[in-house]
Amino acid sequence: MKAGRNNVAYIDGANLHKAASQLGWTLDYAKLRIWPDEKYGIRHAYLFLGLLPRYKNLYTHLQDIGYKLVFKEVTYDGNGKPKGNCDADIVVRAMRDAYENTFDRAVLVSSDGDYASLVSFLIEKRKLSAILSPAIPEKCSILLKRTGAKISYISDQRSILAGENKKAPDEDGTS
Repeated sequence: MKAGRNNVAYIDGANLHKAASQLGWTLDYAKLRIWPDEKYGIRHAYLFLGLLPRYKNLYTHLQDIGYKLVFKEVTYDGNGKPKGNCDADIVVRAMRDAYENTFDRAVLVSSDGDYASLVSFLIEKRKLSAILSPAIPEKCSILLKRTGAKISYISDQRSILAGENKKAPDEDGTS
């Protein structure tokens, strides 16, 4: 990507966090903000998350390092586990931004096949740069693979994106 381009990243925060946890390493969100900017010319990185007040320090940290946070109200499953499914919010935001021509190219950070239609749309409009899959190739949705989009795997960038083995700010409710 050329420097100075007006490119954006749409990041499924839950998908990213879950995949990094399954890989057994701590993702450095500051490095994740820098690396795609250098590789893909990302000007804005929209990180979609479920809103849980206990993580306010984490949210402040993420904003301080350059993410634009987009919150989804959470619901709770039968076991009391919070669910903040942001898939539809990401699709609507990306399609609105594409129609309003607010970016040149987009990067989607997710492994979720629910985004296959969005990816196909962005390819058709010549607006997709790449998919950055947080999952290993075997765990990335076949639906995304079938779109023919360029898929890069965050796990291949562990040496660049792994943080020290320390908790995120306020991860356990402490500061």
